[in-house]
Amino acid sequence: MSTISQKICLFGDFGVGKTSLIRRFVESQFSDKYLSTVGVKISRKLVNVSEQDVLSVQDLQLIIWDIEGSNKFKAVAKNYFQGSKGGVIVGDVTQAETLNHIQEHIQTFLAVNPKSYIVVALNKSDMIAAEYLENIRQMYQFTEQANILDTYITSAKTGNNVDKIFQSLATHLI
Repeated sequence: MSTISQKICLFGDFGVGKTSLIRRFVESQFSDKYLSTVGVKISRKLVNVSEQDVLSVQDLQLIIWDIEGSNKFKAVAKNYFQGSKGGVIVGDVTQAETLNHIQEHIQTFLAVNPKSYIVVALNKSDMIAAEYLENIRQMYQFTEQANILDTYITSAKTGNNVDKIFQSLATHLI
């Protein structure tokens, strides 16, 4: 069985938890210590993806680009999107401003990669009362747009839906 490699990008505003989501997915760890990403950090993880059509399992090497979220970096970030087959756009459910920027991030990413798939992660769900989370998810549902697979409520701290966002993307990349 051969292994396919695919580049995916995680991006969103500053401080929304992009690095923490990657660390939870790749290393199964979480730290409360804030580490600001400068430029880009690249991680890798091998995932198994079931192919429905042929009933087989394919190994997929995800090459995950963690892209800095500062505003002054936005113009350069587009260069990092080149060649990406998928993206995870991250917003922070405790900061409405970051959620309001998601549509802009979608447009920026798809301008560079119009055939790529996107998953939206509404992160830090452990910090909001559960009864509000579904309403927030409904407000930031972008699936009527081409290429948007789904919106997930995530928490890098608890691990809620972290594997699911990457697995969803991986399944569509095969």
